[in-house]
Amino acid sequence: MQDTTQPLKIVTPQAPAPELFTDADAAVDRLCALYDLAIGFLHDRFLEAMASGHPGTRIRAYYPEIRITTNSYAKVDSRLSFGHVSAPGTYATGITRPDLFRHYLRQQIALLMESHQVPVQVGISDTPMPVHFAVSNYPDIAVPQEGASEFILRDVFDVPDLNITNDDIVNGVALPAPDGAEPLAPFTAQRIDYSLARLAHYTATDPGHFQNHVLFTNYQFYVSEFESYARAQLADPASGYTSFVSTGNVEITDPEAVIPPSLKMPQMPTYHLKRANGNGITLVNIGVGPSNAKTATDHIAVLRPHAWLMVGHCAGLRASQSLGDFVLAHAYLREDKVLDDDLPVWVPIPALAEIQVALEQAVAQETQLDGYDLKRIMRTGTVASVDNRNWELRDQSGPVQRLSQSRAVALDMESATIAANGFRFRVPYGTLLCVSDKPLHGELKLPGMASDFYKTQVARHLMIGIRAMERLRGMPLERLHSRKLRSFQETAFL
Repeated sequence: MQDTTQPLKIVTPQAPAPELFTDADAAVDRLCALYDLAIGFLHDRFLEAMASGHPGTRIRAYYPEIRITTNSYAKVDSRLSFGHVSAPGTYATGITRPDLFRHYLRQQIALLMESHQVPVQVGISDTPMPVHFAVSNYPDIAVPQEGASEFILRDVFDVPDLNITNDDIVNGVALPAPDGAEPLAPFTAQRIDYSLARLAHYTATDPGHFQNHVLFTNYQFYVSEFESYARAQLADPASGYTSFVSTGNVEITDPEAVIPPSLKMPQMPTYHLKRANGNGITLVNIGVGPSNAKTATDHIAVLRPHAWLMVGHCAGLRASQSLGDFVLAHAYLREDKVLDDDLPVWVPIPALAEIQVALEQAVAQETQLDGYDLKRIMRTGTVASVDNRNWELRDQSGPVQRLSQSRAVALDMESATIAANGFRFRVPYGTLLCVSDKPLHGELKLPGMASDFYKTQVARHLMIGIRAMERLRGMPLERLHSRKLRSFQETAFL
């Protein structure tokens, strides 16, 4: 029997000493080597423990980390919203899945060294790596639930720690580490690992398939339009798209390939039209409601996408609107409530000029209308998001008065959540909705009420989102990631 009166000896892998790097690629290579060492060690010891029982020691491996120290207030390019620290000091962050984030890490490290003319240090952090996240890299291994093994798992291995799996950094309430180091990146390694696991669960696709440009919708029939577009792009050698991924990680490169139907659809079916360096487009059907919208964006944010857009349906609130009209949100009335604890409702959510222009130009491109004529089918204004799908059934004097006072032109259940979480996570965001009903004017969302015009516009709607993303893809990253999304004290990493 194991003696529980004495602390266990801790066994860790033998890792090289911290080293300074002036080359970003070499720094990322070292991060990959340290990470592989840690997960390999935990993998082997875990299998041994499952086969032989309690090892008589505590098994521990640590996340690798990047650390930088600067003693200068040197002036950096004031146009950049990222790639530099705001004051002298030491900054550090734990790193997970450097293989998945290689391009991002190389880019961020290179910018940091260029801005401050100092090397980065790569070594081992003091944050233990939970065995659950380590063995998730091996699809043939699963960590048993508590009580299923012959010993108490957490007595031997580290498990996820909610004390460091949080949003304190992005919410602006994080404290310096015990050694005084400030955060270098917006998420801790454990927070990222947690979200990568959640993404695989909710979307039924591996996080490695996600692209830098993410479209959210709340209707499954957008998926067939997206798949048709993807197949057409794969048939065109000049398109730049390389493959299409469906739920269950079914990946095709042949536009004629058959995708078997999913036996069990995930909660948020997700599809990826891939391009080199992740610069393709991901479509996520988040379903209905602000809770789903928050869940999806909470986890996708750790992938540091370049933009996300909502292309869903809404209730038109003005008599001048018609079914099938578009609404380009330039402000949000937040009555969704799900983010109130993280982002108070008094915080304004600004429209981002780069996103707004891309969406308006995409509407003009697809409809062949521009200037004043564009107003025939598109209105710019405030979009209200609520948490009650049947808001129409309440006493109308309250909701309608607030909607009128806010100058709202449309109402849905997801847009404000997606925009607010984009603001919170520093991910450029936008919304283009399609009017599917007008409840204040007797046009309810009922079978048979959609006009031919509405059906035509729905077919265009997804293409407008795609065209907008293609425009954003051509924009320099430092221009797209606006300074409007950055607070007084920001992490250097995007």
